[in-house]
Amino acid sequence: MEQKSNLKEFLQYTIMNIIGMIGLSCYILADTFFVSKGLGSEGLAALNIAIPVYSFIHGSGLMIGMGGATKYSILKGHNESEEVKKMFTNTLYLAGIMAAMFFLLGCFQAGNIAEILGADSNVHAMTETYLKILMLFAPVFLLNDILICFIRNDGNPKLSMSAMLVGSLANIILDYIFIFPMGMGIFGAVFATGLAPVISLIILSSHFFNKKNQFTCGKVKLHGAYIKNILGIGFPSFISEVASGIVIIIFNIIILKLRGNIGVAAYGVIANIALVAVAIHTGVAQGMQPLVSRAYGRGKIHIARTIYRYAIITVIIVSAFTYSLIFGMSENIVKAFNSEQNLQMQQIATIGLKLYFISIPFIGYNIVTAMFFSAVERPLSGQAIAILRGILLTIPIAVLLSYLFGLYGVWITVPVTEGIVAVAAAGFWIKYLRRKR
Repeated sequence: MEQKSNLKEFLQYTIMNIIGMIGLSCYILADTFFVSKGLGSEGLAALNIAIPVYSFIHGSGLMIGMGGATKYSILKGHNESEEVKKMFTNTLYLAGIMAAMFFLLGCFQAGNIAEILGADSNVHAMTETYLKILMLFAPVFLLNDILICFIRNDGNPKLSMSAMLVGSLANIILDYIFIFPMGMGIFGAVFATGLAPVISLIILSSHFFNKKNQFTCGKVKLHGAYIKNILGIGFPSFISEVASGIVIIIFNIIILKLRGNIGVAAYGVIANIALVAVAIHTGVAQGMQPLVSRAYGRGKIHIARTIYRYAIITVIIVSAFTYSLIFGMSENIVKAFNSEQNLQMQQIATIGLKLYFISIPFIGYNIVTAMFFSAVERPLSGQAIAILRGILLTIPIAVLLSYLFGLYGVWITVPVTEGIVAVAAAGFWIKYLRRKR
């Protein structure tokens, strides 16, 4: 009975989080689709150059939200209500600091950031516009991520899912209205993306009128120990998200040299489809996390491990389905974003999709395993997995393989990197099991 109950609860949380994360990832995917139709390959290249900054903003929100919410679940399992209030308030303080930083960068440094990311004279103006508006909306992106995490961990995954889906749907509708009937170009695309979390926050605010709500703000000072806890636990979530941004930056630089803006536009299609695929695995990991943290907080380690096994099985099934879909429909997927019917872009992106997505099962395994270690307060193992994925291995492997195999080397960088990290993650898991026996 206990096993059936655990499985039922895992499926409930996971399915809702997968649906919600797909919706959240469609913020940028919708921009990609409508920009490709309205502004062609140069608009698509500008958008792809700007996407890493979105990854940094969203990654910061996930780091603060997942770190605070994970500790919240553990404290709630210990029935420490006063500590819960302090944790949530310090989470908001930290978010305020990060939001101010992004906002100021948007005001004064958007043009310089566009240059650093590789925007040439053809796409610089569009890239700068997108970056500026995106960073000005950073406060609402961060607050939205935090409330989604806390509300999900407060036993209301349905509301979190609803907010993500409605926000995403609003983004899609506004994208179309702003880009086509109103002719607002790249500004319209990013303005729609910025308004989406505002709409999501309106929906999430209803949780504070719910009697079951167990987290509130209080008159609490900024406390170093809480900040350290939030950042330590949430860091793997930050790196997992930012890893996508780092990969995009490195790939853009390499591909610009190999194939120019057409190559970057082709990679833009691959990168955005990858964001959705990674979001599905992140949904599995985030669905698992509240249940693992709660079991850990109550001292029921065997339940935490059972939930982890369910997550790994889910990742394997989802990965097999995703790759089959990508492999069989790669040409049609690229055509949907290739409004100019550019044959060169079509060929580059089609081959790239088939090679790049070999990485999907490894990505899922690494994300779920890193999240498990964070959920049971073993952040160092989670951080090691995240750093290996996002910083330590990707850059040298990308440079080496692109030198040896050109564009094919770029496409196989992620499968090779994630495969190596998966071996390391399995080693951390075996070490964890031996210590617990």
